Amino acid sequence: MTDQTPVVEKAASPVTLPDAQTVTSVRHFTDRLFAFRVTRPRSLRFRSGEFVMIGLLGENGKPLLRAYSIASPAWDEELEFYSIKVPNGPLTSRLQHIQPGDEIILRPKPVGTLVHDALLPGKRLWMFATGTGFAPFASLLREPETWEKYDEVIVTHTCREVAELTYGREIVESLKDDELIGEMVGDKLKYYPTTTREESPKMGRITTLIESGEAFRDLGIPPLDPAVDRAMVCGSLAFNLDIKALLEKAGLREGANSDPAEFVVEKAFVGDGV
Repeated sequence: MTDQTPVVEKAASPVTLPDAQTVTSVRHFTDRLFAFRVTRPRSLRFRSGEFVMIGLLGENGKPLLRAYSIASPAWDEELEFYSIKVPNGPLTSRLQHIQPGDEIILRPKPVGTLVHDALLPGKRLWMFATGTGFAPFASLLREPETWEKYDEVIVTHTCREVAELTYGREIVESLKDDELIGEMVGDKLKYYPTTTREESPKMGRITTLIESGEAFRDLGIPPLDPAVDRAMVCGSLAFNLDIKALLEKAGLREGANSDPAEFVVEKAFVGDGV
């Protein structure tokens, strides 16, 4: 959550934000993408894959908030977020300039559909992401429950350029060496990154690669089967609709927290206008 000026104008005395959390680290991946970590409220409990509202004070003194998926797992002592930078975006045009020690607003009321509770039991879990839509999967991939529930986890991540895959690739590559889940991951994980503009080992939109059957051949697995496959989807609105159509064509049904089924789609995604 997915998805310029100083965060807070420095006055003579410190500015304290409502529901404030302190930035602990910031990392920029490209001129369009960055990740940051903040302190976690002691009272915050969430399920890996959920999102919260975060932001800054607007020029009018009122909070400017957007939905951001929590990229860190539920057990992490801090909260991590992965964000796009939009030059004229009311929030990210300022948010991208945060530094350790700055404060952001965080409303600790997590919600979301990309949670294990919204899916029926299955054998293979697909995670379909574009751009910063990888954020909730960064959380779920580091969650032990993911590896306890599934025999196989397939992560697809489609971006325009190779550098935009960096955040997701580093997390995927770290999993087998993770002290908490490394042994659980074993050989269950398949990672399928693609680019749509810059040359890379695998070019193309994941929707096209699925429709043609190329993705299944590359991965060495059979086509989607509602008896076996479960899926989580997070990306642009157009991407979500396209993947949803493909999943439904294969016989999978969309689920929700109150009505689990074979796939779920995250509708609160930080896109290009923030």
